[in-house]
Parts: sequence; structure tokens; C-alpha cells
Amino acid sequence: MKIKYLFLFVCLFSVFGSSAARAETFELGFLSPQDIIKLSQPIDFKLGDSSYKATIADVSAWLKQTDSLSYDPGYSSEIENTRFCKYRKSMLCDLSFDIKRESHIRKKTLVELDSAAVSEFVSNLAFKTDKEAENARFKLENGKASAFSMGEEGIKIKEDEVTKSIVEYVRNRTSDLDGTQEAISLAYDKIKPEVPIQSIDSMGIDTLLGEGRSNFRGSPRNRIANIKVATARFDGVMIKPGDEFSFVSILGPVDEEHGYYPELVIKKDKTEPEFGGGICQVSTTVFRAAIYSGLEITARRNHAYPVSYYSPQGMDSTVYIPKPDLKFKNNTPGYILVQTKFEGTELIFDFYGTSDGRQTNVIGPKILERNPDGSMKTTFTQEVTDKDGNVIQKDVFNSSYESPSKFPHPAPDGVLTEKPKGWSDREWKKYKAEHNLP
Repeated sequence: MKIKYLFLFVCLFSVFGSSAARAETFELGFLSPQDIIKLSQPIDFKLGDSSYKATIADVSAWLKQTDSLSYDPGYSSEIENTRFCKYRKSMLCDLSFDIKRESHIRKKTLVELDSAAVSEFVSNLAFKTDKEAENARFKLENGKASAFSMGEEGIKIKEDEVTKSIVEYVRNRTSDLDGTQEAISLAYDKIKPEVPIQSIDSMGIDTLLGEGRSNFRGSPRNRIANIKVATARFDGVMIKPGDEFSFVSILGPVDEEHGYYPELVIKKDKTEPEFGGGICQVSTTVFRAAIYSGLEITARRNHAYPVSYYSPQGMDSTVYIPKPDLKFKNNTPGYILVQTKFEGTELIFDFYGTSDGRQTNVIGPKILERNPDGSMKTTFTQEVTDKDGNVIQKDVFNSSYESPSKFPHPAPDGVLTEKPKGWSDREWKKYKAEHNLP
């Protein structure tokens, strides 16, 4: 029985003890209001050529302040209500502490540094500092892959080490509040690209695995611009064998800063303009390339209603940050090289890689149900066979589309006539100029 309880104690200690170590609090001493202000001054950080800062509000959030009263015969109290014994809640104090002494009561503030709060700040800082490694990008010329982008190492700060550095920095500042301290150099690791430039000769990229096409004829200028910006993010991308491709991860941020324009997107109950409208033209084309390459689709959702740009209906893929996402697995024996091109109003994605002899047969898409209100149901089947003709993969993709009338457009021709809520005057002025509005 003793062994059982001992084991339980050890387990509890291992769970709670380790957590307590991470949430350690450091006593910095009793400080005056003026000293607390000095202690709470901003802290600078540097990482290579970049600089970052912990603001006064950030530093103040790390400090826990506990006020108390104490007797100091050399101090004349400025406290209006000095009922020290009432504060102590002690009957013995009333018997031994006279009124004269209460004029020498001093307020003291114990300041402690909460390492858990510092750790939380560092985690948030990592969102600004960390950078994913960029793989080398390639293009196919004369049947041979060659690099057009060399790739770049990524950066990931060592959060535990940075937290310790900040704690030590603040403790040192406490002992020299009038002194100056240099910026903290952030400790970090370099992240090497998964696809380095040196690997090109061993990739064996020599076969067109599959091709995806879609036509954006009739798209307004902003939509076309968004399609081209998004497509550029995927040209030359390499997909490692066994890896799961995520469209949203490679796409990255979708906003004005990254070159996107406001255009129509399908939202929960309406169709309205938003930065990046038209990106689904790209995801739909990628989806088709993955299907015809015989790859395993792991995440895909059709649009809420049928969209003319995605004919034939049933082979579309909607995306929105952070989800829904389009995902598929590279289940081929080698790397896949993504190549993009435009032929008039047709967008084309080609997937190149190493052939394992597989063949892909796409049956459909077929319209199972079409209703007067525009709603419909479709289906298609992806059947993949190996070099010996054996079926190794068979997936059915059913799509159900609602009536477009459930998602009203802002105007019959899709062009806005009034500034949408949340748009700045500059954004609205640009939109009117692009659509020749008064």
C-alpha cells in the first residue's frame, strides 16, 4: 500500500512539479513607485538586422505587485488612514501599538517577476520573428529541372532560452535602475529548407504526371489580378514524397499588402467583395491537377452554389483562410514539381515527377440532379491503377450545390454601387476607378 501511495505522489509531483518550474516567480524586492516605473521601461531585442520591442505595457504585465504596510520610525507617513492594527487584524496589536506610532506607517510594494507571463510574451514574439524555410523552386526546361529560386533558410527563436534571458535582464535591471542596458540578442535556430538546391540532380523529375485546367473567361479585372497573384505563389513549388500538400499554407496571407484586390467571394449567406476574391480559380485548378495525377485527396470542399468559372460542375474546390483547405498527399515515389501557365483565359497547372507506371481514369463528372432554382448534385470517380492494371485507389467525389439565389450578389452585374462596411475611403476610391464608377 505504501508503494502505491509513493507511486501516486511521484506521478503528481512529475505533473505539477514540472508545471511549477515553468511558472516560477522571482522576487525583485520592495520598490518605490518611481523605481517600478524605471523597471517597467521598454526592452529592445535584436535578431540579425531586425529589431523588436517589449513595450511598457508588456513589461508591466510581467510584474506582480503586492502592497503591505510596515512600521518605520524614521518615516513620516503620508497615508491618511493609518489604522495599522485594523490592517493587521490583530487584537494583540491594539494592546501594544500606540497612536503615535501610526504616524510612521509606510506603504511598501513587493515586486515579483512572473516567468509564465514572460514566456507567454515570448510565444507571441515568435509569431513576428519566426520564418519558415523557403524551398528552392524549379522549372522544367528541355525535359530537365533547373532552379530559378535558390531557397532560403528559416528562423525559429529558442523560446525557453529567450525567456531565461529576459528574466535575467529584468533582475539585473532591478539592481541598477538608473543604468543602461543593451538590447537582448534573441537566440535562434536556423531551419534548413526541405528541398535544397543541391538535390536537383537526384530528383528524377522527368514525367508529366497530370494536368489541371480551368477557364476564367468573363472575370473582372480585380479577379484576374488576384488569380495571377495567387498562382505565382505555387509556380515552382516542390512537394516532397510522402508529404501532405496544403493549399492554404503555401498561399500565405491574403490582403492588400500582398497584392490582392477586393472581389466577390461566397460567404455564409451572401456573396460580397473581399480581398483575394477569385483565388478559388487557383485551388480548383490545383485540385484537378492532383486528381489527374492520381494523388490521394485528403481534404476538399465544393462551393456553396454552382459557379460558371468552374465548369464542368463537380470538379471545383473552395478555400478560405484558415479553412476550408485543399489538401492532398504526394503518394508517388519522388518529388512533384508544380508548374503554372496561362493560355488566354485558361489557367493550367502541370504536375511533373517520377512515374511509377500508374494510370488515372476519371469517370465524370455527372450531374445527378438539376433543379429550376440552380441547385444541383454531381459526382465523379477517380480510379488509379498500378503498372500491372491493379486498382490501387478509388475515390468518389460527391458535390451538393444550393441555389445561387440564397447568396445574393451586391448588384445584378456584380459591381458595387456603395462603399461596403469596413472599407477605407482609399480602398473605395481605388475600386470605383477600376470599375469606372462616378
